[in-house]
Amino acid sequence: MIITVLGLCLFEIISSVDNAVINAEVLGTMSKRSQKWFLLYGFFFAVFVVRGLLPWIIIWATMPSLGLIGSLTATFSNDPSIHAAIGKSAPILLLGGGIFLIFLFFHWLFLETKNFGLRHEKFFQRNGVWFFAVISIILATVVWYALKINTMLAFAAVIGSTAFFITHGFKENAEKGEKALLSKDNNMSDISKIIYLEIIDMTFSIDGVLGAFAFTLSVPLIILGNGLGAFILRKLTIGNIDRIKKYAFLKNGAMYSIFVLGIIMMADSFGMEIPSYLSPLLTFAIIGFFIVKSVRHNRI
Repeated sequence: MIITVLGLCLFEIISSVDNAVINAEVLGTMSKRSQKWFLLYGFFFAVFVVRGLLPWIIIWATMPSLGLIGSLTATFSNDPSIHAAIGKSAPILLLGGGIFLIFLFFHWLFLETKNFGLRHEKFFQRNGVWFFAVISIILATVVWYALKINTMLAFAAVIGSTAFFITHGFKENAEKGEKALLSKDNNMSDISKIIYLEIIDMTFSIDGVLGAFAFTLSVPLIILGNGLGAFILRKLTIGNIDRIKKYAFLKNGAMYSIFVLGIIMMADSFGMEIPSYLSPLLTFAIIGFFIVKSVRHNRI
């Protein structure tokens, strides 16, 4: 349990670094009082509403037979029927989330501007036109094999793909909104900026919430691990964000972690036995590798 929470915490921090940078830049244009309000009271909204409510809703939608309260408390229950319901419905959630994370990784690999941490990344970015072909082939292959098991499993893969493109549209809009917030001509009040930052945070948190299911299906553990990560990141937002920026390859670590977690979720959904400790250990290893790489890069 402890390694799961620590893995969730680290994954939340690393996957939300971009969001933290946005927050820090916008908060720099606001009064000290507004900064304190966002960092203190906004934290409760980010954790209990966004990172608490979202995984709860996802599990409830995937396993409606458990009921609204049952989806939250199911992991603490000894009722065999509840464990059977979780076991039956979990592959649907895991495959949808896995497809989402894998698409997210390939979008970054092919199309997004990045610091090149590994040699092959330049090759993929030069051939960005192949992004849609690659993810289409992946989706078609996964759906083909999923149909042989369960039509709902295949539908989950399509839902994961749909969720990716919907949230990608929101993220692009959020990036445009960020530029507007930082513009010298921007006359938005501090309250309006805070509300907008919370909306951006909600958009960027989806990646972390879906990735959390590779660690555990327990909503309380997800809230605890992601909440701890969100708390630490908010503390770093003002005082140490420039120090975080010096780690040039943190984003790379986050994206390769997302890819590995997506693979684990997909493998689990098709019935492979995945040890519970594998996701956090691989997350620590990947992030650690890119932190070391960033430190060496700074010394050059």
